[in-house]
Amino acid sequence: MPRYPAPDLNDLPDDIKAKVLEVQEKAGFVPNVFLGFARRPAEWRAFFAYHDALMVPESVGRQSGLTKGDREMIVTTTSSANNCLYCVVAHGAILRIYEKKPLVADQVSVNYRKADITPRQRAMLDFAMKVCLNSSDIEDEDFSALKQHGFSDEDAWDIAAITAFFGLSNRMASFSGMQPNAEFYLMGRVPRPKA
Repeated sequence: MPRYPAPDLNDLPDDIKAKVLEVQEKAGFVPNVFLGFARRPAEWRAFFAYHDALMVPESVGRQSGLTKGDREMIVTTTSSANNCLYCVVAHGAILRIYEKKPLVADQVSVNYRKADITPRQRAMLDFAMKVCLNSSDIEDEDFSALKQHGFSDEDAWDIAAITAFFGLSNRMASFSGMQPNAEFYLMGRVPRPKA
């Protein structure tokens, strides 16, 4: 049970309500994070603006060397290191869809070093995990390891920013008792029902 009851959708400011309804239309349900964080509208707006800038960079007119699957893989892997049930389940579901691999989210959330991923993705996750667990130990060699796999300095920034942002998200979801929606558990594992 969440420690902080979600506000009623009809009580939300119009801009937040519109975004939540847009997500509901696309996903078929409202992910709990959208209502859980809406109890503080100014923070909700800041959170989702930064989320979208990182996870949907084209929405702010920026290109990224990371694929949608790469970004979700970073979130799933580092959220597991942070023991965030909500983010592992929710972003793992999105990862399965983007990568078209029903097992990959389970693999990277348990041990990305043994997962069925590319050497490029392994290097990306090595860097993300170092940012997640020991960011003060990042050295030039860590950037060199990324460059050997075609990542630019801007890509390294993206990896670090996604890791750091979801560190905040992980902690807020965990402390507040946010639970994953039941819908996330089957997403990307079984075909979506026809509308």
